[in-house]
Amino acid sequence: MLQGQKSELTKEIILNKSFKLFYENGFKTTSVDKIMEATKLTKGAFYYHYKSKKELGLAVISLKVQKRVHEGMIAPLYNSGNAVEILESTFLDRIKSFPLYDKQHGCPMNNFINEIADYEAAYQLALRKIIDEWRAGLIALIERGKADNSIKESVSSNSVAIYLISAFEGIRGIRKLYDDDIILEEYIAGLSSYIEQIKK
Repeated sequence: MLQGQKSELTKEIILNKSFKLFYENGFKTTSVDKIMEATKLTKGAFYYHYKSKKELGLAVISLKVQKRVHEGMIAPLYNSGNAVEILESTFLDRIKSFPLYDKQHGCPMNNFINEIADYEAAYQLALRKIIDEWRAGLIALIERGKADNSIKESVSSNSVAIYLISAFEGIRGIRKLYDDDIILEEYIAGLSSYIEQIKK
């Protein structure tokens, strides 16, 4: 393996393992030593690729968390088709698709927001960028729904977008408190009812 490829592979190993540890154990309690122990790499390897844990945290947010939210919750909003059906499939199908591991640990982005968003301005900006991208996608879809007469003209696109994001992120956190999916089923019923109310 070429040196450059080996270096990129090492960086990817650190990034992936860090994401997993942050997700399972929290950002603040996961030290560089714990990451290196889990990767079986040296501290020298870590500091060759990342100047600090802060830099690593920002890389995890931008390269792992943002990608995950974009692929699961943002990109589908730009699909062609009926706006209401896209809303339903994006939110309802996504919540139903999570494996037990994800249900037990919640949403990685939400975990970061609750743990470190008020801890460092750089983290706040990186996380807000994801929310703003998600909100923009929802607003565009809702406006499209108004234009094709599938969503009521009277609804506030921004308000609906914020509500949908907040409810989705909230249930991801609340689910961590329970051993079954009853709470998720209630959320799904409530979300379905809400979407019915904004339909034209």
